Amino acid sequence: MRAKITYLVTAAALVVYFVLVGSRGVLLLQQGTPLTVTFGLAVLILPVIGIWFLWKNTQFVTRANRLAAELEAEGGLPVDDLARTPSGRVDRDAADAAFARRRAETEASPDDWRCWFRLAVAYHDARDTPRARKAMQRAIALHAGRPV
Repeated sequence: MRAKITYLVTAAALVVYFVLVGSRGVLLLQQGTPLTVTFGLAVLILPVIGIWFLWKNTQFVTRANRLAAELEAEGGLPVDDLARTPSGRVDRDAADAAFARRRAETEASPDDWRCWFRLAVAYHDARDTPRARKAMQRAIALHAGRPV
């Protein structure tokens, strides 16, 4: 729940920022000189890119949460029983061992979105965020029946 609240607060702050930057871009366009129009267009590009990025991230999170809910209903979510350091982080050796199991599971069933979901969790536990995201994207695509 804390992660959802953090995401919503961050998204809201970004939207406020995009509105403020966009309004400055519009003010520059209204000046009408070639220089201010050029700067105004450049400034307006930033909120457009930001809104697109926020939209794509929100879609990703929503789809991943749907998969998590479906997997939980099936009883297939990975159990969070990994050893932790005193600070609360997952122990690196425990994460590596879990990752090896999940990778083998995924190699045995490469077309099963459930395996890719669990592999994404293992990557996340091993602190490999880029690969965790790629694995989750693959799980989402397989679940939707899209080619990967």
